[in-house]
Amino acid sequence: MSPELAAVAFALLSAVSWGAGDFSGGVASRRLNPYLIALLVHATGLLLFTLLALLGAEAFQPQDIPWSIAAGFAGCVGLVFLYRAFQAGQMGLAAPISGVVGAALAALVGFFLEGLPAPLQLLGFAVGLLGVWLAARSRGASGPSQGLIYAFLAGLGFGGYFSLIHQVEGLFWPSALAKLVATTLMLWLVWRMGLLRRETKLTATLGLVGLAGLLDAGGNVFFLVAAQAGRLDVAAVISSLYPASTALLAWGLLREHLSRDQALGVLLSLVAITLIASG
Repeated sequence: MSPELAAVAFALLSAVSWGAGDFSGGVASRRLNPYLIALLVHATGLLLFTLLALLGAEAFQPQDIPWSIAAGFAGCVGLVFLYRAFQAGQMGLAAPISGVVGAALAALVGFFLEGLPAPLQLLGFAVGLLGVWLAARSRGASGPSQGLIYAFLAGLGFGGYFSLIHQVEGLFWPSALAKLVATTLMLWLVWRMGLLRRETKLTATLGLVGLAGLLDAGGNVFFLVAAQAGRLDVAAVISSLYPASTALLAWGLLREHLSRDQALGVLLSLVAITLIASG
């Protein structure tokens, strides 16, 4: 398999893993505060990446430290602003906007660092971004959003994470350091909000939260491998197709209705993957 096809395959695995992680976290959020879920998800990733780095005897690259710290901060900020957008009551718009902005920012960085991709890949990017928007949309999510600025900032955070973590040379240690930064920031936020003192349903949701953490960590690993094997913009756009897998899981396991827009988004996502891979 060529490096380009390998990058597409790993980026697709990243989208599936991230989408399944969002599904698990979404189910858990019906019982537990989402900020606390974010903390536990980051902490799970921190433990997993540290264990994998130690078991694999991965060499620590000091030059990865600043990139990992910045990536952890960007990812954490993106998540916080995403939840702020959700709290504004505009979840149907927040998810697609943050996904599109994040993928677009990473694609622009990729264009700047690596030059323009092939014409078919450019078309695939456009189709993929449209697929991200449609797959994440909810019915009735039209009209202006008071949480639009939060969703936009969330997308900048996620796009920043994509772009920054791409610069590292290692695999598990950079991800562990990024998760350490995110865990520390989320722990401070949760402590300031007093959530640990008020939450009473933590034990009952640990299984779902742990699964969400493992899937989130898997998405991070697959994305990093994809970005190192191929182009950053290819990895970022395909990885950002995760709303399609989230929608499919909700439809298949929870019997939630898949709207026409979501179904079209899933189809466009598959078309985008084909175009980007063929490029």
